Amino acid sequence: MDRHKSSRVDADALSHGLASLELRPELAGPLHQYRDLLVRWNRVYNLSAVRDPQAMIARHLLDSLAVLAWLPQGRLLDVGTGPGLPGIPIALAQPNRAVALLESNGKKVRFLRQVCLEMQLDNVEVVASRLEDYRPDALFDGVICRAFTDAVSFWHGVERLLSPQCPALAMKGRVQPEELAAVEQAGVSCRWQPLWVPGLDAERHLLIMTGQAPAAG
Repeated sequence: MDRHKSSRVDADALSHGLASLELRPELAGPLHQYRDLLVRWNRVYNLSAVRDPQAMIARHLLDSLAVLAWLPQGRLLDVGTGPGLPGIPIALAQPNRAVALLESNGKKVRFLRQVCLEMQLDNVEVVASRLEDYRPDALFDGVICRAFTDAVSFWHGVERLLSPQCPALAMKGRVQPEELAAVEQAGVSCRWQPLWVPGLDAERHLLIMTGQAPAAG
């Protein structure tokens, strides 16, 4: 496929995806800019296992945006954000939301800072730290992650960063009943929310976890 035809296919896929998710069409420009930066840096720094620029539209951009309807209001922390997923697409779609991107890998941190500089993302903070070492100035209204494989470990790692009764959201593939049981056994209220990602032929779910309210006494 020649370059111009490929660009047209990319534009059509993203425009259709945004329309399907009922998001404003003018998001396409900033999202393409971010994707193109990721493609360019990925050639040298291996920031993402997804190498195909067209595949990034569904697997990275639209996948990140599919969670918007289930995000709480307020400040959001993206733990282990890698190259900025899902945090940067969320920040682009919701410019009035403060988003913190937590990442310990130096190359990925440099990429994130370059993205914020070039795209003038004033609502995004890049935090170069491991999760266990992170001490924010204020608690968050929500925490999200695509990187953790174990939901219980994720909850225990982020619970201290959340305001009371605010959710931790883990982006997952298929529903895992045993994972849900382990989270509930840890005393955490949780549910699976199916996600629909335009152009992605794979199961996607959001595991939404909230701490139990303290007993009245």
